Amino acid sequence: MFRSIWDDVKREYSYGNMVTRIIIINLAFFVIVKLLWVVLMISNAWVEPEIYRTISRFFMISSDWWHNLTHPWVIITHMFFHEGVFHILWNMLFLYWFGRIVGDLLGNHRILPLYLLGGLVGGFIYLVTAKLLSPNTSFALGASGAVMAIVVAAGTTSPDYIMRLILLGDIKLKYIVGALVFFDVVGMGSNINTGGHIAHLGGAFFGWLFVRQLREGNDLSIPINNLMNRLQRFFKGLLTGVPQTRKGPKVVYRNPNRKKMTNRKGNASSDYHDLSHQEQLDRILEKIKKTGYENLTEEEKEFLFNASKK
Repeated sequence: MFRSIWDDVKREYSYGNMVTRIIIINLAFFVIVKLLWVVLMISNAWVEPEIYRTISRFFMISSDWWHNLTHPWVIITHMFFHEGVFHILWNMLFLYWFGRIVGDLLGNHRILPLYLLGGLVGGFIYLVTAKLLSPNTSFALGASGAVMAIVVAAGTTSPDYIMRLILLGDIKLKYIVGALVFFDVVGMGSNINTGGHIAHLGGAFFGWLFVRQLREGNDLSIPINNLMNRLQRFFKGLLTGVPQTRKGPKVVYRNPNRKKMTNRKGNASSDYHDLSHQEQLDRILEKIKKTGYENLTEEEKEFLFNASKK
């Protein structure tokens, strides 16, 4: 049974989309930490709390800057580390629901950069405000800031996307996202996890900024993807012993006799029927960034509307 589960996990990680991979990493981290907690409880219950606390803080971001300077990896690990079952459950559900929308509309290659940058911004906001809220040293963990970046990016990209909620029925995405942001704003005044709510809002702000910049022609995911590609080539070279060089230019054949169609402004554009679904979507989003939604043809608007419902 366990081998079958392991095979399923490997297959999903290898062939699944980026949302699936991020969820698997979070769940794997959670399982390892909880198994460690069980081992400590069984082996030496009276020492466990202090040992476990020390180990867990090894992955958390802290309001103490010295802790972060001596544990620089925490700026990344804190957004993959969860302790509570419901904490990771809701974060992964939100990531799955809203991440699919972002992946369909903005592209799977932008999911990881959005997640990482949203988590980094949320963590930075936490660091800036933590000492103002309390003089005591505190620690932050969880993917909430990164997930909120994806949630708000989905709502900003397609505010009229319809989601069906249990007991509530069909609701437009903008109202769901607005409610989640509102709960974090109210949570700041509850004196319970105030720093966490502020970090969530930091991630939410970045999600909005990410889409806004994308519409203006600035893709904030490019530097992160370039860095990830370099790291992948580097580690692959270490494992294989063969230096990984950058691949040469990609040659794509375009049919010179492909038909052209003219939009309402008289500008010629490529025939979208000759492109894949993702290529069509990228072309339309690029056109929105340059000329605005109102300059789309009826066919392009219909395609975008249908894509947002998938």
